[in-house]
Amino acid sequence: MKPLRQIFSFTTLHGLGLCVLLTLAVQARAADRANVEAFLHITGFDVALDAIAHSAEHAPALLGQEPDDFGQDWMRVSREVFDGGEMQRMAVDILSQTITPDHLGHAAEFYASDLGQRLVEVENASHADADTDTKRDHGVTLLQDMGPESPRLTSLMRLMEAVDASGQSVRAVQEVMVRFLMAASHAGALGYEIDEDTLRLLIKEDEEEMIADMEAGGLASAAYTYRDITDADLAAYAEALEHPTMQEVYQLMNAVQYEIMANRFETLAVKLAELHPAEEL
Repeated sequence: MKPLRQIFSFTTLHGLGLCVLLTLAVQARAADRANVEAFLHITGFDVALDAIAHSAEHAPALLGQEPDDFGQDWMRVSREVFDGGEMQRMAVDILSQTITPDHLGHAAEFYASDLGQRLVEVENASHADADTDTKRDHGVTLLQDMGPESPRLTSLMRLMEAVDASGQSVRAVQEVMVRFLMAASHAGALGYEIDEDTLRLLIKEDEEEMIADMEAGGLASAAYTYRDITDADLAAYAEALEHPTMQEVYQLMNAVQYEIMANRFETLAVKLAELHPAEEL
């Protein structure tokens, strides 16, 4: 199960998800689509959604294959499934029914500020860079240079806690893995059937290592992403994310992001079953 876990072990704040979107009650005053679309842009959530496509390269490894096994069809299918416009449409569909104007306004006000826009700029740049190994190595080096008593390290850890206050990110990752592998099994992409209960037990056995990888990767990611942000601004960001309203916004945003990721991986599993390794359709 390690390849897919690595997708989530190095990620910036919009990707440090909480729970998979299981149930979201429709709010009494849902925001309109135009405001939600603007919200995606001003917060950088649109770029975070586009970055989900980077995770597709790990999918064949979970099936015991490599992207090259599918020839040129692999790139075509992965682009179709992880189409940025489609993923953003899905996000707008969900958020326009679940986020209130008050929550939308609170988050947009912060991200529209000078500090907010500088943070979005560095987050977007990190999302656009698919070289996760280099980013993680750089982030680890930055963390080593800080030292355990560094105020900067404290702020980074506050950021980590703020975006996963309920500790649901591991369960979200596990659910994405289950949905992908079960879809692959049902579609015939594996060549054999998987029992869901057994699969969940196997994934659960890997949980401690998964938690360690995600925590280390997330901290390295934050160190790399915000490397040019001052200590004072990092502390201000942590304080903004710790606000109760922002906590609710992030819980919803991350739930939406993981639901879209799980949905796209399920779709990819079906597409992979239709391809023939080393042959072009």
